[in-house]
Amino acid sequence: MNAETTLYYANPSMFRNHPVWFVVLVLLSLVIVGIPFLLAWWLECKGATITVTEQRTTVRRGILSKSTNEVWHRDVRNVKITQTFLQRIFDVGTVEVSSAGQAGVEIKVAGIPAPDKIRQIIDDYRLSAGK
Repeated sequence: MNAETTLYYANPSMFRNHPVWFVVLVLLSLVIVGIPFLLAWWLECKGATITVTEQRTTVRRGILSKSTNEVWHRDVRNVKITQTFLQRIFDVGTVEVSSAGQAGVEIKVAGIPAPDKIRQIIDDYRLSAGK
């Protein structure tokens, strides 16, 4: 079996994805109210990772219990990037990957830094897999 090289690895970004909510929760944390919400959000972001290799895109979620979903690049039908105005400024967005084997979106991760880089990597390797 060939060893795969990791071309992209990231967790969702808290501040860059929702800067206003981040600042509000930090300010609320000064009076203790925002701490549980900030902690829960941080755990959610740290518990989700997206990994892109030459052959597949994988999303892993969870800290205690785990969920893994992967799509082989040769099977990718569509890569969708969604960004709000602020997300474009901070270069984050939502990445959705659909495969030919499923009717809907198989991988969806919000708040991912440099989402266009993911699309470019997948496009490069899915085109080379078809040759």
